[in-house]
Amino acid sequence: MKKLFTTLSNIWKIQELKERILFTVMILLVYRFVSHVVLPGVDPAALGANEKSGILGLLDMFAGGSFSRVSILALGVMPYISASIVVQLLGIAVPTFQKMQKEGESGRKKLNQITRYLTVAITIVQSVGYVKTQVPQEAILPVMSQTMFYIVSTFVLTAGTLFVMWLGEKITDKGIGNGTSLIIMTGIIARLPQAISQEFSDKVGASSTGGGPVALVLEVVALFAIVMFTILIVQGVRKVPVQYAKKIVGNRQFGGVRQYIPLKVNAAGVMPIIFAQALMFIPGALIQFVPSLQGSWLIQFSNTTSLAYSLTFAFLIIAFTFFYTAITVNPTQMSDDMKKNGGFIPGVKPGVATSTFIDDVISKITFPGAVFLAIIAVLPSVAVKFGIKQEFAHFFGGTSLLILVGVVLDTLQQIESYLLMRHYDGLMKTGRVTGRTGVPAASSNAAL
Repeated sequence: MKKLFTTLSNIWKIQELKERILFTVMILLVYRFVSHVVLPGVDPAALGANEKSGILGLLDMFAGGSFSRVSILALGVMPYISASIVVQLLGIAVPTFQKMQKEGESGRKKLNQITRYLTVAITIVQSVGYVKTQVPQEAILPVMSQTMFYIVSTFVLTAGTLFVMWLGEKITDKGIGNGTSLIIMTGIIARLPQAISQEFSDKVGASSTGGGPVALVLEVVALFAIVMFTILIVQGVRKVPVQYAKKIVGNRQFGGVRQYIPLKVNAAGVMPIIFAQALMFIPGALIQFVPSLQGSWLIQFSNTTSLAYSLTFAFLIIAFTFFYTAITVNPTQMSDDMKKNGGFIPGVKPGVATSTFIDDVISKITFPGAVFLAIIAVLPSVAVKFGIKQEFAHFFGGTSLLILVGVVLDTLQQIESYLLMRHYDGLMKTGRVTGRTGVPAASSNAAL
């Protein structure tokens, strides 16, 4: 406990770090305040209990409830995330984008500009769909024509997404950690107090349905164990040793040191879960639009707590993990970069042999990482089976838990880098805090 207070005191002594933390908190408060502003022409009182489920519930969780509140920030940063994924995939398939990725800082600026333009286009399309399908007709005030309401809402929602994107960039530049990830984390955490309150009332409150304090304590212990296990896997890396050749220039020696390549057990992050979740909502959508399928075999795939749903979901996650890892981690490029810098893996020939060795290592460690993602993804459904409320069960796994753990680790890593630069002790007595990239570098700001 004394160590904790000493560390907090040291954080406050570093002027730059203090200013960055305060700036980040201020921006996040602005975001939460604006997220409660409802679209012009919408009556908040008429919205009622506008809770979302399925993929819409996932979007609502990422947006901190703005989606169901019909807020001007209803779409949040999801269009920007979608645009970033599209640009990333184009960088793998399109030679022009591959060339820009290799141009360094200038190429990065071009890709960022393309991402922004694509974000605007995606937001406009999503805004039209959101207003037409998610805004209840009875909640629209007769202050303007329906056509004008759609046009104004589209402009406002697009501006809201750009505003959130701008807030995220400001946090990244002047705050602490990755701004986009922190905004998503804030939206997820905003749902936690309500979820805890509902679970407490369900177990020991006046409207208790059974279980009592013992069940609540067991749930908290289980949640703590799951979080610890998630941290263990998220930070898990396979260190591949790399030896660099010695170079003597004048009287100075360069190279000759042994380093390592940290290959992550979970290199794909949360993307396989998001892709698999999008596919798993297709049967439910078909049943909704085709009433004749109500009694068909598809009905079991619309129930998130069914065994068929969980097994199919887990299989898709494992498949997408291998796919996403294969398109994002390039062993050939890693081998070429090592060869250009005079590096080699001890006992492995440079070139094709090195590329094959790295590919084999990635294949071996990806399987346990994929199984881990599958287990984490189905844990909320298992929690519901054990009588945990749906709202609280979301924090037992899935994308929400992975994002929370990853962002917290990245933020702690940023703070620790400032402490160590000023010759203060880090946040832990032994070892270093490592973020999702697996290396204790201050520039580790992986997004989702």
